[in-house]
Amino acid sequence: MRQIRIRLLHPVLLSFAVSGAACISAQTAAPAKALPEAPPVRVVAELHAGSPLLAEQMSQANPADNEPADQSPRLTQAEAEQMALKNNPRISVAHLLALAQHQVVREYRSAELPTLMGSITGEKADLASRISAGALTSSRLFTHAGAGGNFTQLITDFGRTRNLVASSKLQERARNAQTLATQEDVVLAADQAFFNALQAQALLKVADQNVATRDTTDQQIGQMTKNKLRSTLDMSFADVNLSQAKLLLLDAKNNVDSTMAALDDVLGLDHEVKYTLVQDDSPLQPPPPDSDQLTRLALAQRPDLQALDFEQKAAVKFSHAQHDQLLPTISAMGTVGSVPVRPDTYYTANWWGAVGGNISVPIFTGFLLNAESKEASIRAQAASEQSRVLRDRVVQDVRTAWLATATAYQRVTVTEELLKEANMALGLAQTRYQLGLSSIVELSQAQYQQTDAAIDNTNSKYQYRLSLSTLNYQIGVQP
Repeated sequence: MRQIRIRLLHPVLLSFAVSGAACISAQTAAPAKALPEAPPVRVVAELHAGSPLLAEQMSQANPADNEPADQSPRLTQAEAEQMALKNNPRISVAHLLALAQHQVVREYRSAELPTLMGSITGEKADLASRISAGALTSSRLFTHAGAGGNFTQLITDFGRTRNLVASSKLQERARNAQTLATQEDVVLAADQAFFNALQAQALLKVADQNVATRDTTDQQIGQMTKNKLRSTLDMSFADVNLSQAKLLLLDAKNNVDSTMAALDDVLGLDHEVKYTLVQDDSPLQPPPPDSDQLTRLALAQRPDLQALDFEQKAAVKFSHAQHDQLLPTISAMGTVGSVPVRPDTYYTANWWGAVGGNISVPIFTGFLLNAESKEASIRAQAASEQSRVLRDRVVQDVRTAWLATATAYQRVTVTEELLKEANMALGLAQTRYQLGLSSIVELSQAQYQQTDAAIDNTNSKYQYRLSLSTLNYQIGVQP
């Protein structure tokens, strides 16, 4: 019943306020600027839709709607994500590291392929001279010229090379997964910068509207003070409120510039570009109702978790390869060549050739191979534990992100109601003040509450969209 009485009395009080303002303006020598009661006009317009007078007051109360369109380039959230993926240097670094790891696979695989070495040698020496010191080589030197080649082919090392190749391939897959994880990091950073910039611009509009409203109130109270209808105390309160609104506007402008600079950095730009950010006006959708399904999805497709799993498997393969060093290595070798310039006394033919095999067995290496095998095994166990730690953290992060998203969605509804109530309270406070039924303290308090409610409502909308992006990141949604 109380709410119904307020709605019935509100048009009557508004008519009294309009007539009172007309009387005041008639008594002054200079015409006073009409007070565009911005928040209460919107509330009254909701209660009395279709009034041309109220519609005109609403258009006057929102001068930002009539401003010319900004000529700066437009940027949507999807375009910001794509630009960040294209220009951000973190993406290039991750991609180059993945390409480098692919070459490591080829390096280990080369041990399974034959090795061919060619050489051409010419020598001028004293005939039948001998090496008396230095390296252990041929004991006699002859003037000759020749060319030949050698080859070696690994027959088997009992799995060492195969395990090294398998480990490097798993490391390559881990690098590819880390590249994808980096892409998702950059996308989340782009979303955060984009929504922060949008939020800062929206808060700037709130601060600008707040200054306009406080300035209009200050001018009206100043006119009333000149006509001895209000005391200088009211004028002082109005001046203080206007100064505080201007300080809020300065902070909002600085926040807009800083958030835009952060967005340029995420987009990979080395110069300042001010974009006109295009907001997604689609209705806000509620968050998923069940977090358990999101947790299962995250454990299945989080790229950083996949990367750590591949690294753990690679560590196991590498530990096997290190253990295989204790086994023999069997290889084949051969050599062939020709000596067109030679002393016939010592060379019976103008070519040479031979094939053979070699078995290398490690007997004692100062416990080096044993230590390397044990070290690799321990590191594989540590990698397994690290993977388990990350899985536990993923479960916690998904749960936390889901709770934050659900809370942010509820805040949107609550702040919208709070803003409506604050607008209604400000409208009544303005009307009571115009009729002389309240003090400037009540009007100032209503203005503060309305400004705080508008800021909270703006923050809640963008924080919910950002929390959705964070939730998508936590479950590993592809960018």
